[in-house]
Amino acid sequence: MAFIGQQVFSQTVNDVPIKDIDVAYVQIVGYSKLMSTKLNIQIDFGQETSIWTKGAKTVVRDVNGKIMKFNSMIDALNFMNNNGYEFETAYAFAIGNQNVYHYLLKKQ
Repeated sequence: MAFIGQQVFSQTVNDVPIKDIDVAYVQIVGYSKLMSTKLNIQIDFGQETSIWTKGAKTVVRDVNGKIMKFNSMIDALNFMNNNGYEFETAYAFAIGNQNVYHYLLKKQ
C-alpha cells in the first residue's frame, strides 16, 4: 500500500505558499466576525475563483490547512509584512452592521 501525501511548510492561499505568490500586488480583505473580536481575512492576488469557491480560494490557511484567524487588520498586516509584502493604501466601508476592510499591499 502506497501513501501519497502533500507536506505543507507554510501558510497558504489557494494552496499557494504566501511567500511564493508571484504578483506585484495583493489585497487583503478583513471581515468582522459575528460574536467575536477576531477577523476573517481573505487575500486576493488575482487567482481564479468562482462564486461557489471564492471564500475557499482566498482564505489564509496555516501549516495544518486550517483557516487562520487574525486579531485585527494590523495583525494581518504584520503577518503579510513578515511574508514579504508592504502596505500601500487602505479603505473600509460597512455592509449592514459589518465592517469590511481593504488593504492594498505591494511585494517587497
